[in-house]
Amino acid sequence: MVTRCAVQRVTIFTGSRSKSVLFSIAVCFVFQLVGSLEHNNVFADEKTFIAGISLTGSLSDGVGQEGLLGDVAPRLSRMLKRLEDAAKDESVCGVLLSIQSPQLGRARVLELRESIHHIRAQGKPVVAHLISGETLDYSVAAACDRIVMPPAATLAITGVRTEVTFYKGLLDILGIQAEILQVGEFKGAGETLTRDSMSPQLRQQYESFVGDLFEQMVEQISEDRGLENKKVRELIDIGIFTPDQAVQASLIDGIAYEDEVLSSLSASSADSLVDFRRDYGKQDVDTDFSGLSGFMKLVDILSGTETTTQKNASKRIAIIHVQGEIVDGRGSVGMFGGSAAGSEAITKAIRQASEDASVAALVIRINSPGGSALASDLIWRELDRCHKPIVASLSDTAASGGYYIAVAADEIVAAPGTLTGSIGVVGGKIAIGGALDRYGIHTDVVSRGKNAGWLSSQEPFTASEKDAFRTTMEDVYRLFTTKVAQGRKLDREHLDTLAEGRVFTGRMAQSAGLVDSLGTLEDAVLRAGQLADISDPSAAERLLLPEPRGFLDEFFGVNETRQPFPVESRTTEAIMIRLFGLLGETKRNDAFITGLSSKFRLLSLVASGKPLMLLPAIVETR
Repeated sequence: MVTRCAVQRVTIFTGSRSKSVLFSIAVCFVFQLVGSLEHNNVFADEKTFIAGISLTGSLSDGVGQEGLLGDVAPRLSRMLKRLEDAAKDESVCGVLLSIQSPQLGRARVLELRESIHHIRAQGKPVVAHLISGETLDYSVAAACDRIVMPPAATLAITGVRTEVTFYKGLLDILGIQAEILQVGEFKGAGETLTRDSMSPQLRQQYESFVGDLFEQMVEQISEDRGLENKKVRELIDIGIFTPDQAVQASLIDGIAYEDEVLSSLSASSADSLVDFRRDYGKQDVDTDFSGLSGFMKLVDILSGTETTTQKNASKRIAIIHVQGEIVDGRGSVGMFGGSAAGSEAITKAIRQASEDASVAALVIRINSPGGSALASDLIWRELDRCHKPIVASLSDTAASGGYYIAVAADEIVAAPGTLTGSIGVVGGKIAIGGALDRYGIHTDVVSRGKNAGWLSSQEPFTASEKDAFRTTMEDVYRLFTTKVAQGRKLDREHLDTLAEGRVFTGRMAQSAGLVDSLGTLEDAVLRAGQLADISDPSAAERLLLPEPRGFLDEFFGVNETRQPFPVESRTTEAIMIRLFGLLGETKRNDAFITGLSSKFRLLSLVASGKPLMLLPAIVETR
């Protein structure tokens, strides 16, 4: 049974703002939808309410913290569960979704949109209060029945733009020399260090996937808002709208402050049972830590509590998350981002699922630009050894090493906007000896062996070292293409047209045969259940892996990666020292330096002296 709100009267705001009437119409839509009842008081004996859910901050893939503090830094899975609960809860008759700068990619937007559609399919209206109006924020809001924005907000649907920043000029000024090799004509991960602009090959592939993302954007807005494609293109070319202009363009439905929305939705009277519950489904944290019992409770919370699950005779589906750059060791996870997927932790999770008799199928959820070729191969091997059905679910990015892992699955499901492919190998090193010399730092060397200095950060490759390094990269590329050809059942001639570092959207990858279907994580779970002959996959219990770490691990960041890249930290440090010297003491806390520091970490990974399977270049796609 679908529960509906019993509403006879809704407060209409009046006053100096002419927008109030427009807002009232939009807000009342919630009640108008749920108010089309046979009799207004048919549910007079039931307590119903509007559920308020806020989308804000980082909503990353992965398991995240369990227990009371799981909503301190909520993961996407946590948010999706709250939306699913709203769909199932018979006391919920509608949802007010507040959207304020959530950090999302296109695949995670698709997950949220599908959950919103599910709520609406239960006969429950969903109204979006769109506080931030960037393109992906709007994409979530457009899945709702109605969109309302505050008067001072701005809607920006300006299209798709990809920016690639190049650092060769800066490295030249610093006296630092980057030597990067690549196997694959389009594998441009090192170009940011060796060029001042895109190569024709890199530009070609970026124009290709940016064009497809743009077409997806046009099609989605057209369908959501009932507008012709031609009209949508015209609106995107305008791009930036005030709320009034957005209403006139039929991009949103009303204008209001949040307190006005809450006041209206919370209003109750003798003939109305409608209530409003802010932060529906969010756990309340008990902050009473007084006494010994309180102290022990605090210790339990901060150390993390293991989730107890019942291993019933019914079959379970394991969902294994690969989040962030792929590295050796256990990887790292931070409460505020910067996750890295460690081969040790991921392979352990795969073995756990493989050996658990109650687990019938695995879903490997990948949100990674790739990373260590060795770590990627170890994860691939563990998946290949598993005799249970495996479905790969590709999130925002599953490229290079991330795609390498995916080809071990029986089937691959991607979102239309997923960035994937990038079948190629890149690697090299940055020689910082010249930069250190300028500060009077000199390194003397005693060496035996023709290629003993191949990982040294002091000098560029010798010809012999470069040949040896290229040989290892070509061998890794051979492994990569062989596994893709076998896993995807592609002949090598066709694969050659898809490899060499080319990047695809999920929709392009499906057409090329690199993925099997388009859909969400839930679609991948259902398909895994079908492959495992589970009668009702949607009802099957799910085992989330790797197991969540404690709150202190999340807060401070667990960094137990092995040291496969011995020159990485030294290279980054040397670059930043030179930058500090050039910009002066007063610039040491400048935001520019902070931003460059995080980017140089990944750039240094490219130049770590190891073959890598990594997405071409550091890009920002908006």
